[in-house]
Amino acid sequence: MSAIQSLNPKAELARAAQALQVNVSGARGLQEVLKSNLGPKGTLKMLVSGAGDIKITKDGRVLLNEMQIQHPTASLIARVATAQDDITGDGTTSLVLIIGELLKQADNYVSEGLHPRLVAEGFQKGKAKALEILDSLKEKREVNRALLVDVARSSLRTKLSQSLADHLTEAVVDAILAIQKPEEEIDLHMVEVMEMRHKTETETRLVKGLVLDHGARHPDMKKYVKDAFILTCNVSLEYEKTEVNAGFFYKSAAEREAMVASERKFTDEKVQKIIDLKKKVCEGTEKGFVVVNQKGIDPLSLTLLANENIFAVRRAKRRNMERLPLACGGYAVNSVDDLTPDCLGHAGVVQEYVLGDDKYTFIEAVTNPRSVTILLKGPNRHTLTQLKDAVRDGLRAVKNVLDDGAVLPGAGAVEVAMHSSLMEFKKTVAGRARLGVEAFAESLLIIPKTLARNAGYDPQEVIVKLQEEFSANEVPVGIDLQTGEPCVPADVGVWDNVCVKKQLLEACTTIATNLLLVDEVMRAGLSSLKG
Repeated sequence: MSAIQSLNPKAELARAAQALQVNVSGARGLQEVLKSNLGPKGTLKMLVSGAGDIKITKDGRVLLNEMQIQHPTASLIARVATAQDDITGDGTTSLVLIIGELLKQADNYVSEGLHPRLVAEGFQKGKAKALEILDSLKEKREVNRALLVDVARSSLRTKLSQSLADHLTEAVVDAILAIQKPEEEIDLHMVEVMEMRHKTETETRLVKGLVLDHGARHPDMKKYVKDAFILTCNVSLEYEKTEVNAGFFYKSAAEREAMVASERKFTDEKVQKIIDLKKKVCEGTEKGFVVVNQKGIDPLSLTLLANENIFAVRRAKRRNMERLPLACGGYAVNSVDDLTPDCLGHAGVVQEYVLGDDKYTFIEAVTNPRSVTILLKGPNRHTLTQLKDAVRDGLRAVKNVLDDGAVLPGAGAVEVAMHSSLMEFKKTVAGRARLGVEAFAESLLIIPKTLARNAGYDPQEVIVKLQEEFSANEVPVGIDLQTGEPCVPADVGVWDNVCVKKQLLEACTTIATNLLLVDEVMRAGLSSLKG
């Protein structure tokens, strides 16, 4: 009788071999779901919500976030895989596949009587050696635009169709290069990703400037302004009630009018200071003037600004107030008391675009923008969502290369090279822990095998060819998914991120080891003590 059952006869639990079986079945089940999504030739999954909303995707993070998972082990692996994506931006599907394979290989040995602790020790030794091999395989290359384009293409092709991925690649790389500052961390928030439900996905483009998701709020304001000064401000230009609860008493209509006028005067003076600045910088020229305000602008103030040919946008997002000075120059002001021409930015074109009930303001033709917008277009909601997820991963992949300063060969080449080196390393490991090293090495081959299977080739035949090619030349070789033959990833421009693979090895070994060493699964909480 289990110890927990002597304490609580009604306890729900699974012991030893049964507990391992629960964990293996959960991991294998999740692996089977995601296996067909891996790589450029992977298939898509359709997610339908309770409200009937549709999402079509092959992105592992999206699937694991949106799927309803009830199995406790599968749920744990899903949380770890999404954490992998939060840290590095990629590797979610690979992580699930390798964890499932590690437990499958371990189960083969444990069922023959090998203690799980010995397998776990083998996994840890295999991981340590694999990280050494990873350092020897990474290529420190000059990080130029061509390399970044290859990396972005490799990432995007695993999420989108080939033609669409190639179209987005240039936009993603140019966006990162625009916001990159020497010796500073890249802030991906400075790339605005704006969606427009309009035309087709191939119309997606990079805007060297900013796109705001609202327009001017006055019918008389111009819809198109050329050669414009941009004032970015966070000033309330609307009538505000007093903070204290005050009452006003008057004896005649004239007194009431005077009181209203004095209240209004406070706001009008602020608007007049903006108008004075506009006259100062635009007098005698054809230049335009644009005000982007984070707070509100009331109708009377809008009318005053419109009369002076000033294009005004109110209630801009706080993040856009950070982006605007980076894109156009100048700086954001919190008061109109000390306005100077130095605080103004400049844009070649500011135009309002109306799409149904939605308005968009394009601020373009700026010199040396430090903040840019990727404008996603698509005919429906699920296409835009798919594009947005893919662009996010592409931006992270390019940022990772700039942070790492190195790349790894893709197309399964790293896994094949690791397998070969680990099989040699296994001979130096004493005792039965070497079986754990062998299981770890065999598990890594799930990646090239799955890539081959999803492309329609025989996995065993492809693996044998890759291993023969690698042992003959000692150069990392991956699978060419067009022909099924071995290829050198460096020659075809298929690269992986170093940090993604490192995180992948760390996470999958830790989780697989923890699950392997579980010898009892019991229902927790006080509910089992009732009755």
